[in-house]
Amino acid sequence: MESNDRLFATPDLEAAIDRHPLIVRPDVLLVQAIALMGQARGNKCKLDDEHDSKFVLYDKNLSGCVLVTEGSKLLGILTERDIVRLTAIELVFEEVTIAEVMTQPVVTLLQKNLKDIFAALFLFRRYRIRHLPIVNEADCLIGVITPETIRQAMRPANLLKLRRVADVVSKKIIHAPLNTTVLNIARLMAENQVSCVVITEADEAKNILIPVGIITERDIVQFQFLQARLDNLEAQEVMSTPLFLLSPEDSLLTAHQEMQRRRVRRLVVSWNWGQGLGIITQTSMLRIFDPMEMYGVIKTLQSTVQQLEQEKEKLLTLVNKVND
Repeated sequence: MESNDRLFATPDLEAAIDRHPLIVRPDVLLVQAIALMGQARGNKCKLDDEHDSKFVLYDKNLSGCVLVTEGSKLLGILTERDIVRLTAIELVFEEVTIAEVMTQPVVTLLQKNLKDIFAALFLFRRYRIRHLPIVNEADCLIGVITPETIRQAMRPANLLKLRRVADVVSKKIIHAPLNTTVLNIARLMAENQVSCVVITEADEAKNILIPVGIITERDIVQFQFLQARLDNLEAQEVMSTPLFLLSPEDSLLTAHQEMQRRRVRRLVVSWNWGQGLGIITQTSMLRIFDPMEMYGVIKTLQSTVQQLEQEKEKLLTLVNKVND
């Protein structure tokens, strides 16, 4: 039997650091940086020969950010969210360098201060970021921590079993109909500061919206990599479909396993026969590592154990009285 320390161990910090992030110089054109993101980690995208108006997206394991460095100095960062924001304002990517649009200064964490996962989670929450570069005392880049790398390093299966999707699901879900252009999808993401838009189809008879697909920030990066005309491209042509839907009653372990199996960073949640829709992401799943959240779980477990002990004592007392 595994020890309690093993069952509830936090992620291995070393395993949570991506030591091979995508790095470019500040003079690289934005369109070139996006091409590198699109080609990172063996990603392949191409047009479907049979349906040349549709895009087939293979292997979504793209690089989620680009770090801009000069020598060993970290100058800035460009993320998928930045690309969506720039897409929404119809920036001409071929005409600007990454230095002109990167986010700076960059929020970083000294490697020596990475004592536990809570340090990274605090910075994620405080600055509303999803990419945290780790640097040494000489300010040289060590690697990057993201919700994705933390999820890949997670070991506390029992803790995930104890929590439900309902505990972390976000009901702030942005949706759009099938004929919405991808440019307008990008605008919705930028305006609402969300990482995806769920594509829905109305069921007028039941007065509900049926989720039929999803478009994410990562998809927008791929479309820019392909240099697609986003103002002419409709959601129904490029959305990821069919959707795998979670229930609020599913465990976070189920959500974690499905994300790993499907190689995605978010899943749609549906309840009340489609009347309710939500979203669960890698970032929202990390709430279970919040110290107060974990304290609450421990208190609940202690209370349950105490209640079971009391019931056991009552039962033993009753048995003893019957035997007497």
